[in-house]
Amino acid sequence: MPPARSSLLLVTDLRYPANGRRYGDEDVWLSGELREQFDVALCSPLDAAALLHPFDIVLVRNSGPVIHHREAHRAFRDEVVRNDTRLVNPLTGRGDMQGKGYLVELWAAGEPVIPTVDRREDLGLLPEADRWVVKPMLGADSIGLQVLDSLDGVELEDTLVQPHVDIVHEISFVFVGRRFQYAVYAPDPARRWELVPYAPTDDDLAFAQRFVDWNALDVGVQRVDACRTHGGALLLVELEDLNPYLSLEIIDSATRSAFTDALIASLREALDHSPLWGQHHTQ
Repeated sequence: MPPARSSLLLVTDLRYPANGRRYGDEDVWLSGELREQFDVALCSPLDAAALLHPFDIVLVRNSGPVIHHREAHRAFRDEVVRNDTRLVNPLTGRGDMQGKGYLVELWAAGEPVIPTVDRREDLGLLPEADRWVVKPMLGADSIGLQVLDSLDGVELEDTLVQPHVDIVHEISFVFVGRRFQYAVYAPDPARRWELVPYAPTDDDLAFAQRFVDWNALDVGVQRVDACRTHGGALLLVELEDLNPYLSLEIIDSATRSAFTDALIASLREALDHSPLWGQHHTQ
């Protein structure tokens, strides 16, 4: 009799209309690969809290911006903690899964991050700029993002403020655990969803690795998004550790297979260890 296989619940919103990306196609393909190793079921983030109990492990993938389903997401997190569910990514991530306040923290600590504040009284700390970017603390997919000539009279509660940075391009570095897998970038910053594979330099990888190590997630998938300034420096745009889109459709088959193998190994590692929810890593 063959050994029992672990069961996996993949949380995804197959119908979410993402700009320039096909969430559903990516997760349908990925579920097929995972099915070679696990018994897999898919569900909406709206149903995840009610359905997670029988599964050995839960994988959150392209589940859409939390801002669209805050109550369902809160209920899901509560059930994960209550049932000691093995969740990938774990709730201990310090990046986007906690909101974007980490950008304020990292910039204040002198890290290479787009200058960011979250209080009107701190606006004077930002460098001078002709335009400003205002985005929700829980935003994603450019939802609620505004580019403004002035901040006079603008409501800044639960928002971040950044100077508008003129960039050469954006780069996304994909990691499984703390190991780099591949990178993609948008050569034209005006067409940020038109991505192609990118060959990072050693300096590029060192930049991305410092934020992955700060985040201290040993299992799961995270994506470091950076922009390159005209001076050649990289600045962190976001550390996506909740449900990063992976752009699997644009990388070659060997890289895709290596990523899948790394993800499966990461899931098996998560199955071998009991989660310690609520104990956030600190540096």
